[in-house]
Amino acid sequence: MGVRSPAAAVQAGVRAAARARSPDPRPVVVDAMGGDHAPAAVVEGAVQAHASGIPVLLVGDEAVIRPMLPDHGPVPEVVHATEVVGMDDRPSAARTRDDASVRVAARCVAEGRGRAMVSCGNSGGTLVAAVLELGKVDGIDRPAIATSLPRLDGGTLYLIDVGTTADAQPQHLVSFARLGEAWARTEGVARPRIGLLSNGAEPSKGNRLVRDAHPRLAALDLDYIGHVEPTAAFSGACDVLVCDGFTGNILLKTAEAVIGMLRAHATRRIQASLAGRIGAWWMRPALRGLRDDVDWRARGGAVLLGVPATVVIAHGRSDAAAVRAAIGLAHYADDARLVDAVRTALAAALPAPGSGSDTGQTGAPAT
Repeated sequence: MGVRSPAAAVQAGVRAAARARSPDPRPVVVDAMGGDHAPAAVVEGAVQAHASGIPVLLVGDEAVIRPMLPDHGPVPEVVHATEVVGMDDRPSAARTRDDASVRVAARCVAEGRGRAMVSCGNSGGTLVAAVLELGKVDGIDRPAIATSLPRLDGGTLYLIDVGTTADAQPQHLVSFARLGEAWARTEGVARPRIGLLSNGAEPSKGNRLVRDAHPRLAALDLDYIGHVEPTAAFSGACDVLVCDGFTGNILLKTAEAVIGMLRAHATRRIQASLAGRIGAWWMRPALRGLRDDVDWRARGGAVLLGVPATVVIAHGRSDAAAVRAAIGLAHYADDARLVDAVRTALAAALPAPGSGSDTGQTGAPAT
């Protein structure tokens, strides 16, 4: 198994896709009004991506967006939207705001105007908008945000869900397990090991959701290994780690915070002495590689699995560089036919209709 990190693999794919002419000339549709630093940072990152050769279509308040675009050179197309689903809004706001930028962006993809969608905005709102405008793939109760992280053994940990469904039910974790397993198989893992994130390996551990989901997951035709602690997961105990969106989001953001703290401490130590600065100069390639492996900005975002189109949900606090990376990820994932590959792998693994071997239920999108 190689040691190249998920982020490095994606970046290599993005660079290759940018150099080559894509078979699909349609733009990546970007929700310009979503995110803590929208629309300025989103527009800036979109302009950078567009200038690099990835066509972009911006959706949002045209009167606000147009003055932010450069006066010369290629600029993204703009589609006007009159409403916004804010970061503080409940996800259900996307249901009633038909002309919200995130709804219009998803609609552009559904209508074929764009090939993929990117939003740095409200994760739950993006899920609702995507399901309303694009629908769900067969056999899935609830789509989920999935991301990949490097493991200590050199492998990849596929983490799902990291933000869409905070108040998950046991049947939702069944959907997440199936989506994560299908995704891992498209990445070359022949028989992905599925773990359920918990505070202990014993079946008696975990909150009510974890304890209730455990027998449902054990009844699936998957290589389910049971409860897995974070330390074990990152050491290689499983390939897919399943959790609710609240827990997964906290796990991911805690990891980002710890990485940021360690980087800050290391920088201070290096700059404190001449020997440290000289050593860092010699180690520049390794340090850059390490930064790309662990920096959330380099990953760009996470893919929403379970909808029939490429949707990338970026970090709410994304700056222009992170937005550009998220657009690159959407472009790369769509060229790689990730959604089609996951759907094919999922269909092959699902039990036949009426077989009774799946314990999941059908539910409504997050609210």
